[in-house]
Amino acid sequence: MAVVCGLMTGCLVHTSLVAFGLSSFLQINEKLYWIFKLFGAIYMLYLAVKVYKSQQNTKSQSSAISQKNSFQLFKQGFIMNVLNPKVSIFFLAFFPAFIFSDALPLFEQFFVLGFLFIFTSFLVFTFFVILSGFFSKLFLNSPKRFKLLKRLQVGFFIGIAVLILRG
Repeated sequence: MAVVCGLMTGCLVHTSLVAFGLSSFLQINEKLYWIFKLFGAIYMLYLAVKVYKSQQNTKSQSSAISQKNSFQLFKQGFIMNVLNPKVSIFFLAFFPAFIFSDALPLFEQFFVLGFLFIFTSFLVFTFFVILSGFFSKLFLNSPKRFKLLKRLQVGFFIGIAVLILRG
């Protein structure tokens, strides 16, 4: 859970960068907004192809549990998130498609979206932490179930791409 908290804190950095940097550009150029939406859809399709082509091992690999304290785990999650360029690209590509108000300034809308993303991600990651043992036995030890999981991921990314282009 400490890693999850670090990851979510790192999302605050990405949200702030997008809110204060990107919002001003989008206010002055609708074409740029459309380009970001297109980029977001292409990125989601790229992720779908990447998952489809992945050749991950279906066997669960056991590894030694590291003996780190909560702060070290938090710091690891924070650094991992902040230094991951894919997270920045995701925020830049995904958030503009969900601008929801003409009355609110764009930077406020980006923060609302960022906090919704952080809250939702925290719930999902917490769920994964709690059920990770169950899911690893259920999916990773069964090639058929693993294949189903991959197909669901591909469908999810394609669905997001379609939603971005429609929005």
